[in-house]
Amino acid sequence: MTDALYQSELTSLPLLHRGKVRDIYAVDEQHMLIVATDRLSAFDVILPTPVPEKGKLLTAVSNFWFQQMADILPNHLTDYPLERAVPDAAERAPLEGRSIIVRRLKALPVEAIVRGYLAGSGWKDYQATNAICGISLPAGLAQAAQLPEPIYTPSSKAAVGAHDENIDFAKTVELVGADLAEQIKTASLAIYQRARTYAASRGIIIADTKFEFGVDENGQLVLIDEILTPDSSRFWPTDEYQEGISPPSFDKQFVRDYLETLDWDKKDPGPSLPEDILAKTADKYREAQVRLCG
Repeated sequence: MTDALYQSELTSLPLLHRGKVRDIYAVDEQHMLIVATDRLSAFDVILPTPVPEKGKLLTAVSNFWFQQMADILPNHLTDYPLERAVPDAAERAPLEGRSIIVRRLKALPVEAIVRGYLAGSGWKDYQATNAICGISLPAGLAQAAQLPEPIYTPSSKAAVGAHDENIDFAKTVELVGADLAEQIKTASLAIYQRARTYAASRGIIIADTKFEFGVDENGQLVLIDEILTPDSSRFWPTDEYQEGISPPSFDKQFVRDYLETLDWDKKDPGPSLPEDILAKTADKYREAQVRLCG
């Protein structure tokens, strides 16, 4: 595990926040440094075992998608060089390939979730209510079925260790205002539709995904955090997809499925992952990157 970064430790920049995966440092009043570590969270618990190279793979995939979607919505990326933010070569070395310098923006308290297929908590909700987050769906759909059209099901953004809560569109309006709420919904659906079409050409089904947004000093909506990675999305291989089961995936669902076999209450502290699960998980992330980005 020597090549895995569980937590960054910078002395040259003040730490602003440690999330489930990312460590965020202040660079100056306009910029932040975001470091994607190799931490892995499942069921909103940060597991004690990092996945080697995961942060680098997430960064590469996310940056690829940010470029692909820049005409739909601006993102938080800048051309501020890492060498300028962290001049010391030794301190900078663990950050290479897993760090971005971004604009400091006001993050919005909403996670924008788009679902194109019946999976995960959406499948459980549908079984109980014939709907997902209050959005009615046709009767008789099977697990992993493609929905008639993608649906937008936002959630509130919870603190680390807490569970996000599904909210309706009216609550989104209450949190961010009618104009931003509509912009978030429209952008999220447009990004998902474009990504789904592209990913299908590379042998990947994007079953669902989540986006996060901020606003700049002019109130303009900006895409932040990560986008369409194996951590923020459910990726299925097209050639192994079928309805009626939970299809094999390129994302951390593989880890979730393993954890479901354990006698664990899904509360902190999380269990350590065995080497074979770590290796298979790392392979899943790597394959997703190669398929999507080449």
